[in-house]
Amino acid sequence: MRPSLAEVGPGAVTPSASNSAGSDFPVSETVVGMDGSMSVVTDRVAKPAKARKSPQHNGNAIYYLYALPGVVLFLGVFGGSWIYNAYLSLTKWDGIGEPKYIGLDNYRWLMQDHTFWMSFLHAIEFIAAMALIPTVLGLLLGALIFDFIATRFGAGVSTFLRASLFVPQIIPITVSGVLWAWLLTPNVGVVNTFLRTIHLDSWQQDWLGNPKLALFSVSVMLVWIQIGYTIVIFVSGMARIDPALHEAAQLDGANWLQRFRVITIPTLIPEISVVLLTTTVAALKVFGPVYTMTQGGPGDSTQVPSFFSYFHFFTTLRIGYGAAVATILSVILTILAVVMLKVQNRIGGN
Repeated sequence: MRPSLAEVGPGAVTPSASNSAGSDFPVSETVVGMDGSMSVVTDRVAKPAKARKSPQHNGNAIYYLYALPGVVLFLGVFGGSWIYNAYLSLTKWDGIGEPKYIGLDNYRWLMQDHTFWMSFLHAIEFIAAMALIPTVLGLLLGALIFDFIATRFGAGVSTFLRASLFVPQIIPITVSGVLWAWLLTPNVGVVNTFLRTIHLDSWQQDWLGNPKLALFSVSVMLVWIQIGYTIVIFVSGMARIDPALHEAAQLDGANWLQRFRVITIPTLIPEISVVLLTTTVAALKVFGPVYTMTQGGPGDSTQVPSFFSYFHFFTTLRIGYGAAVATILSVILTILAVVMLKVQNRIGGN
């Protein structure tokens, strides 16, 4: 409430408008003269307060400097190699002399190459062997280890099983390929020898020499490699589930399968997303098992994009053609990884 003239008296100064910090309202002062007259002697506008930068925001910028050497190394090694490979895909070159620029001819020939498309079809089949089947089996076996074996036989037995199943992951892929090639040898291989021992001679097969069985045989080996990886990831995820959720569901009459479907699987969505991303990318660029076990044969029955590229690089010496295969494969893998990461982030956000 503004004071009256009688209340303030002559010579008093009263504010005609108040100003708060950071506002831009005009501020003025009214002076009461000796004769009772009133006049405004000042009138100014307060400047808004400047927003202060967060010290934490400024401090985080320094961390990007630590990432700079790695980024430069990555761009120099991988980025430079990819650009050179893309350039070679536009040329005709046998590795001797200067590459001859031919434009997009290699890509046009690839679009008409039946073996090229068949190699991607085989890679999709390997996605089932390295991503889908190990994910399903990993969930079931992981739940079996976590819910039954660990509770009844102790953590030591559970840890031993997880470590045993994870061993194929740490064995070099070439060693695993040679081992499985020996196991599947028609005459002296362990598989056919075991079938003869139990009088199932008619079940013996040339597992890697039969075009109808070679892809299946390599796929079995890939499942064996990947199953331990998925189990370790999923068991680790199950350890973070609040036991009270299972106890409450059990009190409500839910059986194990219902609790697994309603509690365990939804909680493991982040782990499932990571496993599917990593194993799908690995399946599309698989090379070692095919190289050590079948060399893409018999015929082209186990041909995959990475080995198809290698074959033209080092066997036919069609460097540009092999580079075109590698370029297309790298673009597909990059797009797939970005899409799956976006889906994973969206799922995690929800």
